Amino acid sequence: MNFLVVIFYHFVHLFMTSYIDFGLDYGTLLKGLFVFLARAGDVTLGTLRTISIVHGRTKAAFFLGFVEISIWLIVIATVLNEVLNKPILGIFYALGFSLGNVSGILVEKKLAFGHIALRVICQSEGKIMAEKIRETGYGVTTFIGEGKSGPVTMLYVICRRKDLQNILLTVKNIVPEAFYIIEQAGKVSKLQYPFMQPPTGWRAIMKKK
Repeated sequence: MNFLVVIFYHFVHLFMTSYIDFGLDYGTLLKGLFVFLARAGDVTLGTLRTISIVHGRTKAAFFLGFVEISIWLIVIATVLNEVLNKPILGIFYALGFSLGNVSGILVEKKLAFGHIALRVICQSEGKIMAEKIRETGYGVTTFIGEGKSGPVTMLYVICRRKDLQNILLTVKNIVPEAFYIIEQAGKVSKLQYPFMQPPTGWRAIMKKK
């Protein structure tokens, strides 16, 4: 029994020695956490900035770029002088960078910047589908074409990215097997927005007051 206690003591002592040598003291861990969160934040902003540039949002790109590079300078100044002695900071830095890429994409999908060009091609119910989409306030242009199996109708819709799923839901409810193509739209001169839905729940109550 005493022999096992001695082995356990030496094992704990070896682990703690390596722990401190690797730079995992509390101060370094707190600094590493700061580096991780700050790096994740500035890469998230960098992803949003890049997407803003693609969509031509100059003001958003300017602001995001300013905040991004400011955070990056603080992070790099914190890590650069200590990473050789405390390599754990480099790991925190890399993890923050990786997380920032993912979080930037998720945030951008949630915000759904820009516009989408949707093309729907179906053999039947094209006219009904176009009418249903127009009833919700979206503009639809239809074309008659010829496919492998005969005449087809193509619906062409320009909409905000945030509205795309609502239109696709209408399409799939009418023709579940409809073929569609989604393309990124650049500058749009004029866009029809969907009709406002009547308020429900607490919004309806607040409107009555």
